[in-house]
Amino acid sequence: MALQRARTPEEYAEWVKQAKFEIGDLKECLLFEMEELGRFPLFLGSLEEGIDAIYDAMCKGEYAFGLEDLTFMEVANLHADEIPFHVLLKQINETHRKGLDLDKDN
Repeated sequence: MALQRARTPEEYAEWVKQAKFEIGDLKECLLFEMEELGRFPLFLGSLEEGIDAIYDAMCKGEYAFGLEDLTFMEVANLHADEIPFHVLLKQINETHRKGLDLDKDN
């Protein structure tokens, strides 16, 4: 099954904003489990740093699509079962690697 790619820059930016929200929401949920965990899972920091870097580059007008996976995707794929928004991260990565999906008639 092919992953959906963003069709516009605005849609792509919205996906990145959504990922920032989802990471924050996951951190909030994990706060209730902190007594048992002792700290946030290590992968969460990598995700947050990676998405924040994309978001900051977009805000500064310095973002560029690339051919390689985003830096956090290896960690995201390893912990896919623990990340409820893993598909969103894969869609962001797919758009990053292949560019906007301008061929859609939507």
